[in-house]
Amino acid sequence: MSDRAVDDEITQLAVAAGRGDRAAANALIRNTQRDIWRFLVYLVGAEDAERLTQETYVRALTGVRKLRGNARTWLLATARRIAAEHLSAGENRPRIATDPAHLPGGEDSAAITRAVRTLPIELRDAFVLTQVLGLDYASAGEVCDGTVAEIRARVAQARRELVSELAPGMRPSHVRRSPAAPR
Repeated sequence: MSDRAVDDEITQLAVAAGRGDRAAANALIRNTQRDIWRFLVYLVGAEDAERLTQETYVRALTGVRKLRGNARTWLLATARRIAAEHLSAGENRPRIATDPAHLPGGEDSAAITRAVRTLPIELRDAFVLTQVLGLDYASAGEVCDGTVAEIRARVAQARRELVSELAPGMRPSHVRRSPAAPR
C-alpha cells in the first residue's frame, strides 16, 4: 500500500473515531502508535515517551472533530506540541538516551540516537520526521509549522551537526579549506 493510501486510511479512521466509532479509534492508535512513540523518544527520551504518547491520543481523540487534512501529520503535530509543553514546563529537560534497549528500532545505534538528541529541537523535529519516520518535507512542514525550504534547511543543518558530532575529523568532500585557513 502506498504512503498516500496509508495516510488516507489513517485519516478515515480518525474521522470515524471522531464520530464515536471505538473500533476505528483502536485501529487509529494501533496504526500510528509506533511512529508517535518513536518521534517522542527522540524529543523527550524513552522514559517519558510512553506517557506523552498516551497524552497525545487523549488530546487528539477529544479534538478529532476539528481535524482538517492528513490525520498522521495532525497526530505528529499534536505530539510535538505536547513534547514542547512538557519540556518548557520544566518537567524534563532533554536527556541523552544511554540505554540502547530503549532506543527506537534495532537498526538505530546508540551513538546516532545520542547525537540526534543533542540537536536543537527545531533541527531534531525536522530530521526525525523526514529521516527516521519518512515524512516528506511538505508533511514535516505541516507538523513543524514551516515551509518545505525551511524543513530542507533544518535537515541539512542537522546533518552537518550530526557529522560534526559523530565524526569531528571528517569534512564533507564538497567543502574545501580556504587557502588562508590554518591547517
